[in-house]
Amino acid sequence: MSLRMTLRILGLLLMLFSLTMMPPILISLLFADGQWDAFAVAIGITVATGALMFLPNRRARKELRTRDGFLIAALFWSVLALFGSLPLMLTGESALTLTDAVFESFSGLTTTGATVITGIDHLPESILYYRQQLQWLGGMGIVVLAVAILPTLGVGGMALYRTEIPGPLKDSKLTPRITETAKALWYIYASLTIACTFAYMAAGMDWFDALGHSFSTVAIGGFSTHDASIGYFDSAAIEMICVFFLIVSAVSFSLHFIAWRERSLLHYFEDPEARFLLLFLAGLTTITTVSLWLTDTYGTELGLRHALFQVVSVATTTGFAVTDFSLWPGALPFLLFMAAFVGGCSGSTGGGMKVIRIILILKQGMREVMRLIHPSAVITVKIGRVSVPDGIAQAVWGFFSVYVMLFFLMLVGVMATGVDQITAWSTVGSALNNLGPALGEASAHYGDLPDLAKWILVLAMLLGRLEIFTVLVLFTPAFWRR
Repeated sequence: MSLRMTLRILGLLLMLFSLTMMPPILISLLFADGQWDAFAVAIGITVATGALMFLPNRRARKELRTRDGFLIAALFWSVLALFGSLPLMLTGESALTLTDAVFESFSGLTTTGATVITGIDHLPESILYYRQQLQWLGGMGIVVLAVAILPTLGVGGMALYRTEIPGPLKDSKLTPRITETAKALWYIYASLTIACTFAYMAAGMDWFDALGHSFSTVAIGGFSTHDASIGYFDSAAIEMICVFFLIVSAVSFSLHFIAWRERSLLHYFEDPEARFLLLFLAGLTTITTVSLWLTDTYGTELGLRHALFQVVSVATTTGFAVTDFSLWPGALPFLLFMAAFVGGCSGSTGGGMKVIRIILILKQGMREVMRLIHPSAVITVKIGRVSVPDGIAQAVWGFFSVYVMLFFLMLVGVMATGVDQITAWSTVGSALNNLGPALGEASAHYGDLPDLAKWILVLAMLLGRLEIFTVLVLFTPAFWRR
């Protein structure tokens, strides 16, 4: 492992990351909110630290090995999120404590969308913009990581798509070079953001809200420039635009790339993961709508509208809201919250366990049932028409086992800080799935949670975003042996 190469790359990333604090300065000057100096100081600290890492190691050039990739992937989010918290701690009256600033920054960059801030409507415009931008940058980083980098390390949801799996994702990379893959994904991501911005503006948002919400929509983040989230606008048109772009962003960006390259939409319908996601959302929306009607919670039109929006928002792990679904009757809040464990497709900006893993777990479960009936039969798990190797099946169960174990450990940890069971369960689930909204005492915001609980949730966000194993491998002795 090359420590000098790692420091060189991290230093370069930090200096590049400092450039992302320039747009908030322009927003601050445009709106005269008086916060530009906080971003200027943050830029200075970030550039200086990056230079200290980069300059002494600038000639360290060596081919990166797999273990270097794991370390850089984990440090990429950790270090950038820590420095991303600087402006939030330096903004005068609205400044956050260290714990809250780090929590908010990690929540943004991991596109979780959980917030410790109250009175969002009264925040300076530069801070409002910065929060949204953090999610947008995190969302793009996730796509590049999931589609271009993690498969080369042998982890991540996209690594499940080996050459044996049918469909457009037969190779781990869409183009021969990772840089070309990343560039193609950037074009698609930026195009979706621009289209979403103009759609929001056409539906009645001003340019500032439209830009901010397009950032968090395409990133499947959930941050908003208003306390009431999308419900602030009370517009069916805005909600349907949001639903459309959330579904698009929850589908693998590899499919978008193939559709763009071949000028065909057939791949969306041929892909088992995309089909499952659409059917899952449709079924959950139907159940939620009927439940809201039968309990007279809403009228016919409003029931369908709220059900569709909240189902898509929560199931794709976005976390936008038009109403407080935690107050819905019966098991609906729990049902919606559990849907977030499924999450988006592999290679999308969505969180959760990923749809492809859920499909494989269900298929393997059915295989075991069939084996009870036909003990001597050779039964294979198939995605489409092609059999899935047992190695992939074992990897999925391994991921699920570790996921449940970590969930339990962090749940106990949060409860040990004095948080009640419902709040602890929902906040850990929300953080690990990169969802955002929670139940219980955190249904409005996370600000009242103990500091130690917030740090545990920060770890949960990072684990969920990096698909768990990318972080856990760093804690094994074998990783650090020469």
